[in-house]
Parts: sequence; structure tokens; C-alpha cells
Amino acid sequence: MSTPAPQRTRIKICGLTREADVHAAVAAGVDAIGFVLYAASPRAVTPARAADLARLLPPFVTPVLLFVNHSTEDAVAALALVPGAWAQFHGDETAAHCMAVARQSGRPFIRAARIDDSTAGEGLDLLEYAQHYSEAQALLLDAHVAGYGGGGKVFNWSLLPPNVDAHLVLSGGLDSANVGNGIALLRPRCRTLAIDVSSGVEADALGGGTLKGIKDPAKIHQFVAAVRAADHHLAGKH
Repeated sequence: MSTPAPQRTRIKICGLTREADVHAAVAAGVDAIGFVLYAASPRAVTPARAADLARLLPPFVTPVLLFVNHSTEDAVAALALVPGAWAQFHGDETAAHCMAVARQSGRPFIRAARIDDSTAGEGLDLLEYAQHYSEAQALLLDAHVAGYGGGGKVFNWSLLPPNVDAHLVLSGGLDSANVGNGIALLRPRCRTLAIDVSSGVEADALGGGTLKGIKDPAKIHQFVAAVRAADHHLAGKH
């Protein structure tokens, strides 16, 4: 009896705003690039700017457009500017709204699920959420923070259900130091696992924090190497 082939964790880097960072991410071997179209975000770009940056991508690297409570018309129009782009919904979008955008644009979509540690299991029911958004290509798990979009905060991964019948994308406060633990803990709990990082690969700001929307090529390569090392370690257990 043959053993199943080990999974390769897919990697998306989100919140890119510069050509140099797109080139660095592609050189590191990522699978997808995210562009934030939420105007209130410090990493926001316009749909036209996202289209310009997406033109730099080689084949088989997927552009993803992040929406927060955009109208169906605006989301479809933005997707039309970026051939092959997926939609990623981070606001209060209903399943019907997500499906309307998907149908009209002909593009797959990812739905973000905001996980709140403090409610000790009384918050989001991820199994119910997965069923409600069953048409989504994947569910992206992020920490619940004030406002919308990613907050660069890690949530308690151990609170997630042991078996989620969905493709999951882990996000929220990931960096090269903790991503391996996240992969080891979550991969057995879902169909497949991918990883989404933004602040964890940004350039350091003077006085602490990061330069939002400005990526660090060295951090990108370190992050990708950490993911691959985690894959290799898990493959060795089978």
C-alpha cells in the first residue's frame, strides 16, 4: 500500500504595494499575492494600482483582491481589471453577496473568518461557518480585531475544531518563528492548509513596529524557508 504524497503548504503574501516587493515574493516562490482594496487600510491600493502590480506576476502565481463591504458592482469591476484574480472577503459580506460576485465575475472566492479568543468557544462556530460559506474555495482564519482587515494578531489556534471540512488559510500574526507551529497544529484539522502573511514579512520601522505595506525581501525568504522546513518535518513523520 502506497503512502500519500506529503502536502506542500501554499503561501500567500498580502498587502503588497510596490513592484520590488512583488518581485521579491515571486523570487521566493510564493503561490499568491494579495492586494488590499480597503481604502481605510494603510496597505490599501486602488484597483488600477493592483492591476499594474499584478501584471508583473508570472504564470501560476495568483493575484488576490481583498474586499471589505464593497458593493457587488465595485468588486466585479475591480476583478475585471485583474485577469485571473481571486476575491477575498473580509467584511460583513453574506454568502449570497459572495456568490453574486463569484457568479458575475467568474472568479473563486475566499471568505475570512474572524476568530475571537476571549469568548472561550462562545463566538464564531467555525463548523457552521464553513457550512454557510460552503461555496468558498477556502476559509481564511484571522484574529478578531477592531475594524476590518488583518490586525497582525495571533489567535489561539488550539481552540479550533479538530475536524473542519474545508480548505483553510491560516493568517494573523504569522512570522518565520511561529508559522511552523501553526502548520503542525492545523494541517490535521482540515482538508488542506495554506498560509497568509502580511506584517510578519514587513520591513522594521525605526522605534519598533513595521512599515505597513513595505516588505523585507530577507524576511520573505526566511518565512518561505520556515514553511518548507515545516512541510519537510511533517513529511518525515509519515
